[in-house]
Amino acid sequence: MGDYHYIYKDLDGASTQWDDIQAKLGNLPPKKPAFKPPPFTPAEDEASLPKDKSWIDDKTEQDLEDLEDDPDLDDDRFLEEYRRKRLSELREAAKVARFGSVVPISGSDFVREVSQAPPDVWVVVILYKEGIAECGLLMQCLEDLATKYPATKFVKIISTDCIPNYPDRNLPTLLVYNSGAVKANHVGLRSFGRRCTPEGVALVLCQSDPVLNDGQSVSGRSREAVIEGVRKRFIEKVVTQHEDKDDGYSSD
Repeated sequence: MGDYHYIYKDLDGASTQWDDIQAKLGNLPPKKPAFKPPPFTPAEDEASLPKDKSWIDDKTEQDLEDLEDDPDLDDDRFLEEYRRKRLSELREAAKVARFGSVVPISGSDFVREVSQAPPDVWVVVILYKEGIAECGLLMQCLEDLATKYPATKFVKIISTDCIPNYPDRNLPTLLVYNSGAVKANHVGLRSFGRRCTPEGVALVLCQSDPVLNDGQSVSGRSREAVIEGVRKRFIEKVVTQHEDKDDGYSSD
């Protein structure tokens, strides 16, 4: 009698009513659910997607440029304005991403990298030579500032590659360019006080113009706003150093 349930199996070996009863009585393990393939979902057609802000946000810079002549956007003033705003944001982000370090250049690069830089980009150039301690000290300060202000372009060039026979006694020399013109020059370390620190160099750079730009603030901000930010960083650094010294004393 115990073998009779086998004759109730269908030809494909699927579970039958007898198997269901035996499973309920505990004589058979529970049957596995029948396999069902996942429902077919067709890929979304680009043309069928709703054209709204999220649709614009998903576009790359090149995609947004290609949409300039899109007839649907011509009829939608809001989307067209949002496309332009988003394109401007992406271009600004790309510009900021280009900088962030002190980039070495040669004499043949100077015009392209410095004189022909876009008018909204400030360029800080250090003329230096290897082996001169003062050059190394100022270079460290500029490397620190370059990471904090990635929308300002920092470049370095060996002095005699830039100006033939430039005297070593003038090194390091700092040149500040904007719109193809020299806006300031600082010869030697005496311009930066007794101690050459990133904060001191930042304040000197911003004496007359808002040279430093972190890329996060609105463009065209005032020199005073830049200096206020530099002073805030300086105070935070002094407080942190003071706290570190206190911790060192307390651990003795």
